[in-house]
Amino acid sequence: MSKITKENGKLVVPARVTIPFIEGDGVGAEITPVCQLVVNAAVEKAYNGSRKIEWLEVLAGGKAFERTGCWLPEETMQAFREYRVGIKGPLTTPIGGGIRSLNVALRQELDLYVCLRPVRWFSGVVSPVREPQKVDMYIFRENTEDIYAGIEWKAGTPEARKFLQFLTNEMGVKKIRFPETSSFGVKPVSEEGSQRLVRAAIEFALTNRLPSVTLVHKGNIMKFTEGGFKQWGYETAEKEFPAQTFTMPQFEQIKKEAGEEAANQAMAAAISAGKIIIKDVIADAFLQNTLLMPDEYSVIATLNLNGDYISDQLAAMVGGIGIAPGANINYDTGHAIFEATHGTAPNIAGKNQVNPSSLLLSSVMMLEYIGWTEAARAIVRAMEDTFEAGIATPDLARLMPGGQCLPTTGFAQALIDRLVKCR
Repeated sequence: MSKITKENGKLVVPARVTIPFIEGDGVGAEITPVCQLVVNAAVEKAYNGSRKIEWLEVLAGGKAFERTGCWLPEETMQAFREYRVGIKGPLTTPIGGGIRSLNVALRQELDLYVCLRPVRWFSGVVSPVREPQKVDMYIFRENTEDIYAGIEWKAGTPEARKFLQFLTNEMGVKKIRFPETSSFGVKPVSEEGSQRLVRAAIEFALTNRLPSVTLVHKGNIMKFTEGGFKQWGYETAEKEFPAQTFTMPQFEQIKKEAGEEAANQAMAAAISAGKIIIKDVIADAFLQNTLLMPDEYSVIATLNLNGDYISDQLAAMVGGIGIAPGANINYDTGHAIFEATHGTAPNIAGKNQVNPSSLLLSSVMMLEYIGWTEAARAIVRAMEDTFEAGIATPDLARLMPGGQCLPTTGFAQALIDRLVKCR
């Protein structure tokens, strides 16, 4: 089997490449096979047989537990380490025990520090906002720190009492309103973790010629974690990309020393020179701004919890999480797992109704990541044509004027038919 390697900082992808995949629980059994059919058709169309994906199934979630008694077998982790790039359907998180979250476990074990969530609108898809075409953003969500580190203690446990004693006796904390009935959590945010996330966002903006990177944070309240993220983000831009970026602290410094007109002129000159503007905004203000002026944002860099909220809101603005793709990436090692961003949807599992677009667009991201851009573009064009024709799965078709509702398999076949005829 052919493995992706990394040499001189770049991925080396064989013409016949092995991609490990996790089918997923619930609707995963329906969306994964049809996505593979569409991807195979696009690769065949784009490269006329000279390139091919060899799919390698690995186990996680309910299917893994049934077969091995383990939610996330070591063999699965080893496959992702060895083959470097993989894809997965939605996974069940065990309730009342086991791993806190299989998705989080995969991200942390492979140190996939970027959760990349592009959000765009497809013509024909009904949106709750008036101008969804203005929503075109890339969210870089830090993936390994923040509250998702899973450091917490339940109220009433010996660990919680011990932590409370440490806070009150050693650290002098007096602001816990109901100490004896409080649970506690720790929010780690590091300089290194913040820097590598912002660095990846800036490099992505440079590569794709995008105008700005916005640091979204709650530093007005959490001054040393969220505030630290903002500070370290600006420092990364100014120290590592001085010739390619212009930051808001630089703008404010010019304004202070030479006046607002000079600062505006410096900003205009930076934009004219093709520099990326690095700015920041408080998280709650950002959520409002995405509704009022979404076209002011392109690349977003933010911490883990903020990124969770932001990704889902932006997805809703373009039609829902059913068409929202996602990737978990370590740009240093090259490891990446692409994924459906929605859940297992047990209420419709097995009914041939689920929308495969989230996993399919994640497959597009995977193809772009390995450099097979022609196949990726072919899938996107097929989706654009299909949605514009009012053809979709039930979740989207029922909202389209005169929408044609197709089952999961029928929607996939409609895409394949358009791929064969694509321009």
